[in-house]
Amino acid sequence: MALITEFHPLEADKLLELSAQRCKDGWRLVQILGTNTENGVDLTYSFMKDNVIENFCIPSVKPEDPIPSVTGDFLVAFVFENEINELFGLSIQNIAIDFGGKLYRKSMDKPFTIISPEQKAAREKAAKAKAAAEAAAKAAAAKKAAAASAPKDPEAERAALEEKIKNMPPEAAAKVRAAMEAKAKREAAEAGKAGE
Repeated sequence: MALITEFHPLEADKLLELSAQRCKDGWRLVQILGTNTENGVDLTYSFMKDNVIENFCIPSVKPEDPIPSVTGDFLVAFVFENEINELFGLSIQNIAIDFGGKLYRKSMDKPFTIISPEQKAAREKAAKAKAAAEAAAKAAAAKKAAAASAPKDPEAERAALEEKIKNMPPEAAAKVRAAMEAKAKREAAEAGKAGE
């Protein structure tokens, strides 16, 4: 008989329900695999029964995301869960046999990920681009706020517009000048009403 392998997504809050059902239905836990990704750690829980292996993946788990232990249904999971806790820095809650971070003798307290120099350079470049974009957006917002709060000088605005329309075709320039004059009349009328 051929081995059948299936993959399914899983939400962390559905893990205990899945574990209990798999235990009740006679499946066995084959492994819990942690895989580093750009967005966190993907946890894959693999169960086997007869010639079927079903893999359930909880994507992008962060160190602050609590993950419940499945040792209540599958005691053998304590090895995988302690390992994931230590090597990936994830928080596995209520492990039946918890080594408290002492399963392995490690030279580093924090988990590490090996990335290629190209990946590191790409991450640094993306971080710099993001910081530059945020700084530019902040500067543009400050400039816009300053322009909005600055007192308006009608003569300076008119001179700036005249400079812009110098190189326009005569018909377009005439339309812009007519619009400027209409605006000036409206503003004068509004100012006159306000003064009454």
